Amino acid sequence: MTVEKLDLTNEGASLTAYIQDPSEELPNFEKRPAMLVIPGGGYNFCSDREGEPVALAFMAMGFNAFVLRYSIKENAAFPAPLNDAQEALETIRKNSEKWHIDNSKVAAVGFSAGGHLCAALSAMGRVKPNASVLVYPCILESIGRILAKPIPSVEKYVDETTPPTFIVASREDTCVPIENSLRYADALEKAGVDFEMHIFSKGYHGFSLADSTVFSRKEDVEYNKHLACWTALCETWLKKVFDF
Repeated sequence: MTVEKLDLTNEGASLTAYIQDPSEELPNFEKRPAMLVIPGGGYNFCSDREGEPVALAFMAMGFNAFVLRYSIKENAAFPAPLNDAQEALETIRKNSEKWHIDNSKVAAVGFSAGGHLCAALSAMGRVKPNASVLVYPCILESIGRILAKPIPSVEKYVDETTPPTFIVASREDTCVPIENSLRYADALEKAGVDFEMHIFSKGYHGFSLADSTVFSRKEDVEYNKHLACWTALCETWLKKVFDF
């Protein structure tokens, strides 16, 4: 495996590539799908719990993975983070030969505020992923009260060019209410965009992979362990969308 970090244009923004080595013993993966991972953190920081562990989980599914560290804090005003995400996506596609990537199978996954950025990339971007995965995403302008900077309500920008989308959230989430996910799903439905959504009854905000790789306390793992199946559900969905 090759790990490579690239600085992006905006101050502090970067893209870390995790590239699996091609092998004659793996003929089905001469070119791999790619997953751009966009951590959450309220646009105040980029959560490590939603970065590299998530990248490694998608690598186990057969993806080459990329973790985006985007503009935060005083630099988080839109469209700066969106520009970071667009630059990251363009960088992945520009280097597809070098990184053994199928350019028609580049997805993005975002968590919380990173879910907002992932949705913005999918609905507002000049370049868009081929599939989008939103995990307890911030969507609505009203949620900006808990974020570093105001945000646009991205469901207003959904149209027929928005890529197929997978959404997962918890009804118990009081930090980012499921209204955010439901409103985005409604916009996808009205635009005729294929999507799949899973709303779990219980679970903390920020559950990430919902296992011991992201929770240090046993009680957190125990309470959220039923949510860990979302990655398997997502893998099944992605393999249908990307036919791999």
